[in-house]
Amino acid sequence: MVGGLDGNRMLLGLAVGIIILIVLVLKTKVQAFLALIICTVIVGVVGGMPLANTTLEDGTTLGIINSITGGFGSTLGSIGIIIGFGVMMGQIFEVTGAAKRMAHTFLKLFGKKREEEALCLTGFLVSIPIFCDSGFVVLSPIAKAISRATKKSVIGLGVALAAGLVITHSLVPPTPGPLGVCGIFGIDVGTFILMTLVLALPMAIACIIYAKKILPKKFYRIPNDDGEIVEMPYREPDYENAFHMGDENMPGTFESFAPLFLPIILILINTVATAMGATTGVWEVLIFLGQPIIAVGLGLLLAIFTLGRNLDRHTALTEMEKGMQSAGIIMLVTGGGGALGQIIKDSGLGTYMAEGLAQTAIPIIVLPLIISTLMRFIQGSGTVAMTTAASISAPIIVAAGVNPTLGAIACCVGSLFFGYFNDSYFWVVNRTLGVTEAKDQLQVWSVTSTIAWAVGVVEVLVLSIFM
Repeated sequence: MVGGLDGNRMLLGLAVGIIILIVLVLKTKVQAFLALIICTVIVGVVGGMPLANTTLEDGTTLGIINSITGGFGSTLGSIGIIIGFGVMMGQIFEVTGAAKRMAHTFLKLFGKKREEEALCLTGFLVSIPIFCDSGFVVLSPIAKAISRATKKSVIGLGVALAAGLVITHSLVPPTPGPLGVCGIFGIDVGTFILMTLVLALPMAIACIIYAKKILPKKFYRIPNDDGEIVEMPYREPDYENAFHMGDENMPGTFESFAPLFLPIILILINTVATAMGATTGVWEVLIFLGQPIIAVGLGLLLAIFTLGRNLDRHTALTEMEKGMQSAGIIMLVTGGGGALGQIIKDSGLGTYMAEGLAQTAIPIIVLPLIISTLMRFIQGSGTVAMTTAASISAPIIVAAGVNPTLGAIACCVGSLFFGYFNDSYFWVVNRTLGVTEAKDQLQVWSVTSTIAWAVGVVEVLVLSIFM
């Protein structure tokens, strides 16, 4: 018995709920958020949770509705504001041309023959506050312009950009998915940002090698004068005109990067100061400013009053509201994941499963990795995959005494696995780059995302030895 409930029955309820969740998301018109709530109710009903809220002898309240509302509220209470700030900042980057300025800056910084590295790093940074789909749409014209100028294949350039975008989108807050995972596991966002930034670099390097060394010779395609991407016989790059790209109507380099770097620096100071125990005087103020909500909010204000100075009031407000509209479903899905995790926690099922897994040869840290990978493959959405995996595995990870930060990283890594036909980003990347044949699409993007996933799996397994 767990939490006054039958452990085997709760396990059955979880299995039934997850199967129905997968079927609803994959085979029906039911949206992921509604599917998560339905799954949570089914887990509770089949598992024997009280239908009405019941007060136990220790004073805690147990019930399906209480778990749903409590899990939803507590999860969004920690991350909802940051999601809102992040998407508004991302929209300002897009509409003012700051994202393009970042790409242009890295091209000059890296120099000739390193265009893939420049584009990947641009995507790597831009996708921290911007959704990778919109980031690729915004930055892909830069890849096409470089391809026309250098005669490098647009496929390799585009994939390097897409990889940089999706890796930080899947790993680094304040991107909503990883932020939701942090909320579900209840871990420090600042520490998670620092760790995932480091872990993301080897993934990006591996994808750059694939994009630079393998793809161009298999898919040598260049945009013609009409902008249409056409296949041509392979030729060596021509760098003579590579850096004569117009930069009119773009903001300056410093003001483009400042709103992105300000919150990262403040959060970094907060994390370091807290770890050192420096919590008085000026440090107290810096720690406050480095709280993710305050830090990202300050970054947004900086973007509004610097990048947005040339926008009229109506345009600025309209663009930010457009960004907020895209955040709604992410918040709901994240809250739904929190509700599912809460019902597992309240029932005591996490402890029950941890004790069962501890008696097997399967390392507990592999559990969130497997769940996230399977969910990613089955239904396509990386955000749904990682938040579902976090919801199921967080109570088990905590009950087993495993470092929850490592569990959160495993959930995020799993969400990178083999993006294919049920993944919207798969279509954004391939269609934007003019790749239409299914077998070509799989080589161009599915293999790339799996390379990032494979490197991440190795990193998780190595970290599990030391954490």
